[in-house]
Amino acid sequence: RSGEMAKLTQLIDNEVFRAYATYTAIVLLKMMLMSPITAYFRYTRKAFVNPEDTAAFGKGDSAKKYLRTDADVERVRRGHLNDLENIVPFVGIGLLYALSGPELSTALLHFRIFAGARILHTFAYLIPLPQPGRGLSWAVGYAVTFSMAYQVLKAALLL
Repeated sequence: RSGEMAKLTQLIDNEVFRAYATYTAIVLLKMMLMSPITAYFRYTRKAFVNPEDTAAFGKGDSAKKYLRTDADVERVRRGHLNDLENIVPFVGIGLLYALSGPELSTALLHFRIFAGARILHTFAYLIPLPQPGRGLSWAVGYAVTFSMAYQVLKAALLL
């Protein structure tokens, strides 16, 4: 129902909340996948930050050479950090937005664009795609979150 706050007992029946839950699960799973991708790059590039992680490659000086940074590993890590900086605010603001009673079509547009932008951002980071692809995908996702925050403030404070 547009224009009214959803009641907790009605959330499961609320289409906007279900859409929020769906797209939040998608972007959170995407963010979670960055951890095994990082581990994959660490293992294949043999670039570790903890001495105990090098034990499989020997001991002492022979293992120390694997305690290093690698450009590919750092690229994946930066992508993961960018997810944390952008998906976490989306989760909180998106929840408030879903509870503020937006139209389903408008909410779906927000959620789908954000999820698509974050997925594109990850590909742009990992491949890497030339700029401005990564920057634009970040800006689109950021703008969507900002738009939802504005709508929440507008509904809550009658801006």
